[in-house]
Amino acid sequence: MEVVKALSIFLSYVFHGLLCLILFAVSSVAFASGAQLHLDMLPWTGSTLLYALLFGSLAGLVSLVLAIRGTWRPLFFLWSLAVVVLLLKGYIFSGYRFSPSEFGPVMLVIVGSWIALLGSCARMVRQLRGRP
Repeated sequence: MEVVKALSIFLSYVFHGLLCLILFAVSSVAFASGAQLHLDMLPWTGSTLLYALLFGSLAGLVSLVLAIRGTWRPLFFLWSLAVVVLLLKGYIFSGYRFSPSEFGPVMLVIVGSWIALLGSCARMVRQLRGRP
């Protein structure tokens, strides 16, 4: 059982690390080029979307680094929970329409976010119990 917990914790770090880096890169390139992003699955539009992606990715990276260092692991759990909620709300519980080739990859990202949420929860519980 410990191996499964350790694997889910590692996968949560990798998932959110990659997610934050991708979001940071996309928002940085959009800012630098002056382009406007249109991500219909997110509740923001225009420049608000760019700021939300940029500062959200930075907040996610900070929570990830703090969780890896062993401090503020509940913050990483809250970040993971926010990602799951935004993905579910944006893709499943909204009027978003999938293109034919988009459904499979989106479902993989949603499943990955749930596994990452379980890993962040396992890490937080280990910290609350006093274990490293």
